[in-house]
Formats: sequence, structure tokens, C-alpha cells
Amino acid sequence: MKKKTVFFLSVAVLFVSLDFYAQTFYSDPLAHTYSIVARDPETGEMGVAVQSHWFSVGSIVSWAEAGVGAIATQSFVNASFGPRGLELLKQGKTAQEAVKILIDSDEGRDVRQLAIIDAKGNVATYTGKRCIAEAGHVTGENFSVQANMMLKNTVWKAMAKAFRKSRGPLAERLVVALEAAQAEGGDIRGKQSAAILVVKGKSTGKVWEDRLIDLRVEDHPEALQEIKRVLKVYRAYDYMNQGDLAIEKNDVEGALKAYGTAESMFPDNLEMKYWHAVSLANIGMVDDALPIFREVFQKDANWRTLTERLPAVNLLNVKKEALKKILSQK
Repeated sequence: MKKKTVFFLSVAVLFVSLDFYAQTFYSDPLAHTYSIVARDPETGEMGVAVQSHWFSVGSIVSWAEAGVGAIATQSFVNASFGPRGLELLKQGKTAQEAVKILIDSDEGRDVRQLAIIDAKGNVATYTGKRCIAEAGHVTGENFSVQANMMLKNTVWKAMAKAFRKSRGPLAERLVVALEAAQAEGGDIRGKQSAAILVVKGKSTGKVWEDRLIDLRVEDHPEALQEIKRVLKVYRAYDYMNQGDLAIEKNDVEGALKAYGTAESMFPDNLEMKYWHAVSLANIGMVDDALPIFREVFQKDANWRTLTERLPAVNLLNVKKEALKKILSQK
């Protein structure tokens, strides 16, 4: 057989081998990334936060259920680890037992990275020996940080240090860990998407109430900064909701404080200003609401049109003269 023929046969065999290897181990979604799973021992809340140079990373990496636990499955992602891991925890398995069962049953275990924290704060993490360097993890009390395909092998250590030193609500502490990863070099490819998922420590049986925060940035050149901004927006709207609840309880002082806090966080947000004004009008403080209505109407006349429609659905309960006064603001 001629040397050239042997060469081409060898190359063909090589490509077939690579293709087989890819199909065997690498057919799952890629999410080379850094993430954290953690639990707040005071509130019981559990959460996952992640950033990657991969589109929509939160849709495959982050899993959590109130009263059960939180999971991050990454590297060459086995997405089934999320729902299967949560089911194992619900069956009474610890985080360590769940990780062992999932990894032992997976032929692609060498390229997987998995972290689980259960509702009791037990943590278990696995980094496969074929995860792309730099890859590793650190576990601590009520948290685990893990990363792969990082610029430097100090990323996950920096995350752990930052999380331990952080204070405040769990979601903000998760972001602190992500910021530490990025400051240390982060994903060697850069940034693209990020996500935060936080659930209650105990289940109420109402999924829509148990999932406290579920935020995603699917595609952005500064995904980490954007998820941080979106979390701030979430907090501001939460203050708006607190204001509405205070109004329902006739707590005018509490409502004004909550509305004021929300607006101070996003002073250019017309939506917040508008509903603040509507709430004031509904409790008889029309004169206080007028300058707010005026500012909103001046910037966007559509809000005046909306105001005309609110009385019909009982969202603006004022007398005709007061309504006329509100609509006359220019």
C-alpha cells in the first residue's frame, strides 16, 4: 500500500475516533463557566448563580426547589442532573449521596462538573478529570463554588473568599462571588450570559411563591454587570409592591417610604412614578400626586391616556373634579 494511501487512511481513522469521542462525551450542551450554589442559614433560602461565555446559561445550569435544594450542572452539561438531583433530594438523599448516584450512573462523568446543596446545608461537588483547565471547586459551610475553562486556577478560591466575607441578602452575596471570579480572570473566553435563581428554605406548596428570584441575562457583552443591574431593578419593584401593600393597610407613611426608596434606586423610571401618583390619588392625596402626574405626562403622553381608562376598572378611584385636575397636568 502506498504511503499516501496509508496517510489518508490514518487521518480518516483519526477523524472517526474524534467523532466517536465527541458523540460519546460531548453531545451535551457546553457550559464552561463559573457558578455558586449556596444557602442562607438565617432565612433558609437556597440559590444558584452562574456566568458563562455561552448563550442562555441559566436555562441548563441552574436548578432549585424550595425545601429541597439547589444544583449547578456544568462543563459538558448533563441537564438531567438538575431534575434528577432534586428528585433524589426529595427522596431523602443527602447532597453527597445524590452527587454520587448521578456521577456513578453517567458514562460522561469525566467531563462533568456538578454541585448540590440540600435544604439542611449539606454540600457536595464533583469536578471530572477531563474538565477543561483551569477547573476546580471549593466547598464550605453552606456553599460550593466551581469553575472550568477559567483563565487562572485561582478563580474558584477567590469566589469562596469573597462569599465568606460577604453580607446581606443571599442573591446579592451570590453576585459578589461571581464578581470575584471575573475580577480574577473569569472564563478564558469572556462573558455572555448570567443567571440568578433563589428559592425559599421551606416549601409552601405554591411554586409561584416559593421561587423568590429567577433572573436571566441571555446574551450581553457585560452579562455580569447586567444581571447585577437587573437584580437592582427587581429590588426596586419589590419596594413598589411593599408600598402597594402598605396602602392596602392604610399605612400611608410606610407606603411613601417604600415608594420613595424604589424611585431613588431608579429616578428615571416613569412606571414607578406613575403608580406612586395613582396610589396617592386613591388615598385622597391628589394634590401631592399632581406634580408626579405632571412630570410623567410631560415625558410620555401615553400615561395620560392610560389614566383616562383607569376609573372604568376601579384602579383610579377619585371624583370627577379630581380626575379632571389630574388629566389637566401638562
